[in-house]
Amino acid sequence: MQNIKALYLTQLDALREEISLYKNENDLWVLTGEIKNTPGNLCLHICGNLNYFIGALIGNTGFVRDREKEFSDKNTGRESLYKNIDDTKNMIINVFDNLGNYDFTKIYPDNKFGENPTYAFVLARLVSHLSYHLGQINYHRRILEHGQ
Repeated sequence: MQNIKALYLTQLDALREEISLYKNENDLWVLTGEIKNTPGNLCLHICGNLNYFIGALIGNTGFVRDREKEFSDKNTGRESLYKNIDDTKNMIINVFDNLGNYDFTKIYPDNKFGENPTYAFVLARLVSHLSYHLGQINYHRRILEHGQ
């Protein structure tokens, strides 16, 4: 479990770094190329996704997700995005610190990812989702930097 926790934390650190690399904070809310969501909205979506599927459903944090707001909020400041990321990291630490290796084989309490998926499957799926959107943010930033 500790290796999986470290993977999430590393990816969330990379998300924070990507957000910080935007020279112009307003560019976090600019659509470009074929990317259909802004980096700011993708950041909110990543955090909302993890806080719901890991925090609420595994860690019983009480988090209530507003998925629509993840994509409709605009022009949230960079510091607010950082706080979202940091809060998500803290949730990951707290939830994973209360899990053991035996939890990988438990059946996840929601069938969104198929019928009776294990925690292991869902945790793998969620980190791949995070990585996918992190790549979109990186691509978006590089397009804007190079004016393509």
